[in-house]
Amino acid sequence: MDTKFSAALHMLILISESETPMNSDQIAASVGTNASYIRKLTTRLSKAEIIEGRRGISGFRLIREPEKISLFDIYTSVMETNTLHLFDIHQNPNDACIVGHNIRPILNGMFRDMEERVEKELSGITLADCINNMRIYINEHDGGREKTK
Repeated sequence: MDTKFSAALHMLILISESETPMNSDQIAASVGTNASYIRKLTTRLSKAEIIEGRRGISGFRLIREPEKISLFDIYTSVMETNTLHLFDIHQNPNDACIVGHNIRPILNGMFRDMEERVEKELSGITLADCINNMRIYINEHDGGREKTK
């Protein structure tokens, strides 16, 4: 499964919570990947007008308020698509078999219905919701611990 979506959420929460713009090296260190992968994602998020990098200033910042960025906005930006695509159908069903001959339209319809429900769900959840969930989790699990570097 592709991880662009989760990496983008990670980096957007990080950017949002940072007091100063974060560069691709800093973001990559947190996400656990390389800076070139982060730059690929930041290009897509910039194109979607979710973040911006300014000339002369190293780092990225959110353009829109987290409450106005849905998870579906983020997904479509980094996946470069207008629809959610989760399920694929095997390529070579046997047309001589009654099931093989009819499986594709049946599964296509079922899968598209499920994907539309997920799209609707993602459209109703914002980056702000993710940030709030992160804050709650940190308070419940790391509240009294000092961070080590």
